[in-house]
Amino acid sequence: MTALVDSHCHLDFPDFAPDLDAIVERAAAADIARMVSISTRVRRFDKLTAIVERFPDVYCSIGTHPHYAHEEPDVTVEELVERSRHPKVVAIGEAGLDYHYDYSPREAQEIGFRRHIAAARATGLPLVVHAREADEDIGRILLEESRKGAFPAVLHCFTASRELALRAIDLGFYVGFTGILTFKKSDELRAIAAELPADRILIETDAPYLAPGKFRGKRNEPSYVTETARTLAATRGVSFDEIAQQTTENFFRLFRKVPALPGTARVSRASHESAGGTPAVPG
Repeated sequence: MTALVDSHCHLDFPDFAPDLDAIVERAAAADIARMVSISTRVRRFDKLTAIVERFPDVYCSIGTHPHYAHEEPDVTVEELVERSRHPKVVAIGEAGLDYHYDYSPREAQEIGFRRHIAAARATGLPLVVHAREADEDIGRILLEESRKGAFPAVLHCFTASRELALRAIDLGFYVGFTGILTFKKSDELRAIAAELPADRILIETDAPYLAPGKFRGKRNEPSYVTETARTLAATRGVSFDEIAQQTTENFFRLFRKVPALPGTARVSRASHESAGGTPAVPG
């Protein structure tokens, strides 16, 4: 069985504190070879690094979630770049725009988003993009910033429009799918997942949230990413092993700082771009 990767979870959240060791063990038993625990507050980075330093197969990002952009306005590009030097920091973010809750003023969200993009550009680490009910502005900002210089990125927990998904692909980005893909009412999302290029899709849990349909109502955890993989395979008309291999290869291509698995082919950015993967940035 091909190993899977959970490209986005939140192991530093209080939901996991009582049984974190067991959660990581269950992930290993389910052949989840790597997990990326995503930062939501730069000012709580020490708590996150304590976890990733404790578990060999767990990595993390550095960033401020748009919900908290107004709480961390002093986070600079330089600080993000400096903190990203930690050996287990493999991504920038999550950052972006969330117009569903509007917990943070939209201006603060955009300022923070652009700072994180600059840090991704400076480091070459992938930007983890949070996009909720903000398609037009997300698309506009990604296009504007791409014109300033390319940067790697993934639109995580994708639930937005087909138009935004295709724009992301055109810009050379990736699209990540969670347990939402398994929900009965997610036909439109599954149609998007079926259409996207095979080399640009990722799977994730966003745990402790969004447990797949089989576990709906329960706390999500990295081992449940297998259910999203099964649905993605069925949606695209391929085998589970094929989707596992593809999404795992995609993960290592994007998250280049994560050590590859033995026997896993790592496609370099140069070879990917020479094969037609260069971000298309309209003039």
